[in-house]
Amino acid sequence: MRAAYIEQTGPPDVIQVGDLPRPKPGPGQVLIHVRASSLNPIDLYLRSGMIAMPMAFPYVIGCDFAGTVEELGPGASRFRIGDRVWGSNQGLLGRQGVTAEYAAIDEHWLYPIPKNQTDQEAAAQALVGITAHLGLFQYGRLSAGETVYVPGGSGGVGSMVVQMAKAAGARIVTAAGSDSKLDLCRKLGADLALNYRTEDIPARLREFAPDGIDVWYETQREPNLEVAVPLLRKRGRMILMAGRAAKPILPLGAFYPRNCALLGFAMFNATPEEQQRCADDINRWVEAGALKALIGQVFPIAEAARAEQFLDENTIQGAGKLSGKVVIAIE
Repeated sequence: MRAAYIEQTGPPDVIQVGDLPRPKPGPGQVLIHVRASSLNPIDLYLRSGMIAMPMAFPYVIGCDFAGTVEELGPGASRFRIGDRVWGSNQGLLGRQGVTAEYAAIDEHWLYPIPKNQTDQEAAAQALVGITAHLGLFQYGRLSAGETVYVPGGSGGVGSMVVQMAKAAGARIVTAAGSDSKLDLCRKLGADLALNYRTEDIPARLREFAPDGIDVWYETQREPNLEVAVPLLRKRGRMILMAGRAAKPILPLGAFYPRNCALLGFAMFNATPEEQQRCADDINRWVEAGALKALIGQVFPIAEAARAEQFLDENTIQGAGKLSGKVVIAIE
């Protein structure tokens, strides 16, 4: 089968595209004919060696996928051959990735694709959708009528947060760096979209939410807690899911007397049961037309190295020319 893989960690050009043996599904696994995969920053960290996880070479890149059930392993019973499925959490903790024609995946990481969704859209929503849901609801305990702020509302996680918060009945504020991205945020459901290049974000947030922000979903790698924490409402929750090297200053005087909370999590630590709850809501909102994955750029599998380079440029290097997800078409 054709696959994008590495034989060692390093820069994007260590990614090779070639033939690897087709995997055989083991007990409780399903063989997926993969149609699309999508990239996330975690893929860059694993490929570069920045994050050390168990990794068997040749290592197939990519965490997120969508495709069709090709074969059932012993004991697998949740799906039938021909079912369209999506999922994430592959290529992590010793599991092989999914940027290949076929992938053998434990069935508890699989979810049905709604009829009104393409394979590329399903792959694009996977990790970012589950991450947004975990942060908003499991950790942020978001309720209808509360106010959410998320910087980067046109990005992968940010766009999911905007739509999910709106679907849950919250008021949503976001920020972006261009008029086109601000227009996109408004179309996704943002009640207020601010230009972080030209506007005083703290002042505008105080105007919009005089009592403070209930859930601050931080997506930036270098969060400024000295600015953010005083803008939280009493019992406000701040979600942290990025910034491995960040060492921000925490203004304790504005934090603990108001019963605020800082909540950090990594999506790949969530159990299959926790991720299933996220997927159920995601599929329900997709079917209702309340949630749509944003695809910023699609690359063929032959250009997998260029796809990772493009994502690196627009995330870690901060080029800021990407709205939505980078998708790799397998066919």
